[in-house]
Amino acid sequence: MRRICLALLVATSCHTAAGEAKDAKLNTAPPAAVRFETPRGPWIVRVEVAHTDKDRARGLMFRRDLPADHGMIFIFDETSEHPFWMHNTLISLDLIFIGEDRAVAGVFERAPPQTDTSRTVGKPSRYVVEVSGGEAAAHGVGPGTRVVLVDVPE
Repeated sequence: MRRICLALLVATSCHTAAGEAKDAKLNTAPPAAVRFETPRGPWIVRVEVAHTDKDRARGLMFRRDLPADHGMIFIFDETSEHPFWMHNTLISLDLIFIGEDRAVAGVFERAPPQTDTSRTVGKPSRYVVEVSGGEAAAHGVGPGTRVVLVDVPE
């Protein structure tokens, strides 16, 4: 019986140590950010990255809040017009559409939550950044604003 307990203790310890090492490695990755070069100065938004179809489909759905200066960047494989809808999104968001040239193509401000209406700026984009409703205007982000991607995997 002691051998079984000892074996379980050792197995659990190894599993826990491996899990902690994995978590530590994940937490050391540099945070991704988008820097908007606005007339009011740079605005840095810490972003989660939605790179896969699954990530892009879920987006910021079911979130009850989004801290200031935080958001999500959607990265698409091609430059095209990318319409967004707010199905199961519980908060109002600004949608900042960014072209291949890393300039803002347009901003859809304060998209109402929980709707299936398509939101777009009618121009092609390669990236879309979602932030809390009203933040884009508060920081002076508009068409032509230059963008720098910081530690955003492409």
